[in-house]
Amino acid sequence: MAQSRTVDDPRAPWDNPRPMSDWKDLGPADALRAKDVQQVDVDGKPLALICKDGVFSALSGHCLHAGGPLGQGRLSGDYLVCPWHGWHYHCKTGEGRPGFNIAIPRYETKIEGGRLLVRTTPSTEAKHPSHPPHPLTRPIERAPGPPRVVGISTTVMNRHDPRYSTSEDLLQVALNHAASIGAESRLIKLNDLKFRSCEGYYSKSAHACIWPCTITQLDPGDQLEQVYDAFIHWADVAIIASPIRWGSASSLYFKMIERMNCIQNQLTTHDRVLIRNKVAAFIITGGQDNVQAVAGQMMMFFGELGFLFPQFPFIAHSRGWSAEDMENNVAYVKETEHLRNGAKELAVRSLDMAREILAGRAAPTSAERGGRKAGHPEG
Repeated sequence: MAQSRTVDDPRAPWDNPRPMSDWKDLGPADALRAKDVQQVDVDGKPLALICKDGVFSALSGHCLHAGGPLGQGRLSGDYLVCPWHGWHYHCKTGEGRPGFNIAIPRYETKIEGGRLLVRTTPSTEAKHPSHPPHPLTRPIERAPGPPRVVGISTTVMNRHDPRYSTSEDLLQVALNHAASIGAESRLIKLNDLKFRSCEGYYSKSAHACIWPCTITQLDPGDQLEQVYDAFIHWADVAIIASPIRWGSASSLYFKMIERMNCIQNQLTTHDRVLIRNKVAAFIITGGQDNVQAVAGQMMMFFGELGFLFPQFPFIAHSRGWSAEDMENNVAYVKETEHLRNGAKELAVRSLDMAREILAGRAAPTSAERGGRKAGHPEG
């Protein structure tokens, strides 16, 4: 006669909280050893399957930082490296590197009959980062006060032996005039900032390009944070000044706007507008021509970020393709009053528009997209 089991009986079925149905067959173990890291699907949940020195381990497939696909990562020694932003997790335990109090869930594995099995429930829990959020992630709320104008000079020069810059000079004229009519003004010279070039996280995945920029998050010495803060949180008006370099804006201008892709991408990936009720205007000068092309690129890019433009949104000066006498160009900008008056009037037009917006237009937080960016990204 069969014996009945009691709660105290170690053979009782309730003593094993995870029955065999809790295991998932992933396939032949020998075939799965062909890759040291791969993504596997377990009941609709992505896991990172790792084979190091012939031994399997399985971790959660989502990075704690921005949800990067760890199953598409790589091994660096004993650590699984996220393919998006380089976060490290120990391939056996799921814990972060020493000094980083983080961990992703670990899943048990075993081989039976040449088949690799993985438990569908984790053996450990996630341990999320405990550091405070980055200051740039604070709510976007305009502080009380007069209109605020930030000027961005993108001219490049020798820091130890600076020269006169026509675009920066006119930018300073505009800022001084803005201050004289009741606005707060601030000048940021990109040439004085230390900031890294865009490192192409968007090229890995649209969702890998995050706000704030990954470089800003991970490199405390990266000073582009000043530009981000001015555009997103401080300024009502941004006046961007650039010289013309071989028919284009300056190299520093392009270095800056490539890093600003993270602002535009928030709209693409999260339907979130970061630039709210902001006005942009431009100052463009150079010894060679192509003013229209430089202005067109600037307006297109800043329009994609969400900036608005006043009537006649830029002033410009060029002596033309054949003018190689830069000393005459410099003298002209220094001495010609109508260019300086033009810079002042650009500031006035921009501030008038900003004041009208601040007086009665609700700041948009999302927007319908047109053209190529219509609709929402897949995935």
